[in-house]
Amino acid sequence: MADAGRVSRGGAVRVGILLGGGTSVVSTVAIGQVWAACDVGAGSAANSSTLLLLAPLFWFATAIPLAVLYGVVAGRHRRAALAAALLLAVCCAWFLVTWLGVLDSYPDPVCPGNVPPWWPEFIPAS
Repeated sequence: MADAGRVSRGGAVRVGILLGGGTSVVSTVAIGQVWAACDVGAGSAANSSTLLLLAPLFWFATAIPLAVLYGVVAGRHRRAALAAALLLAVCCAWFLVTWLGVLDSYPDPVCPGNVPPWWPEFIPAS
């Protein structure tokens, strides 16, 4: 019988895969929307191809830290581990969108400061 404070690897991996996948989808869609609003790239087909190639990398890059975080913290408190994993997923999505989506070196009159007009002002974009 497993200890009450012990978390199975499968549970941590499931959380990492699910939250990492969600983070990947949200980040990919948000980056695509930022690029479309700011007229970045060669066109929607080229941008879509780039994002399709990046999406699995986003998933992998976020699933591992999420699984590790959940696995470490869930041994003490599962709800706190889930809350910490959700917070990390949101932070990862924000980082990916602001790092890859909002391009500092791409001047565009449509997006002053390279931030789309629909971006909320209370969320820093750079």
